Amino acid sequence: MRVYLDNGIFNRPFDDQNQLKIKLETEAKLFIQKGILDNKYELVWSYILEYENNQNKFDDRRNTIYDWKNIAKIHCIKNDEIIE
Repeated sequence: MRVYLDNGIFNRPFDDQNQLKIKLETEAKLFIQKGILDNKYELVWSYILEYENNQNKFDDRRNTIYDWKNIAKIHCIKNDEIIE
């Protein structure tokens, strides 16, 4: 199974975990993340995700998320078909 995690999900573990919804979303993200590392899922990376991540003002978050690019099995690059 292929999975695409958007920038909001990648950043969820950095959010305030005192809210139940955020904590549950974080746990779900970490569960999926483990599945990616265990090769149960293929991570998809995109040029949009990279663009959004580059806008992150927190170096530690940006760098942690960027490390997932190297783990991704599929990379969606910008092309005319997507732009249309």
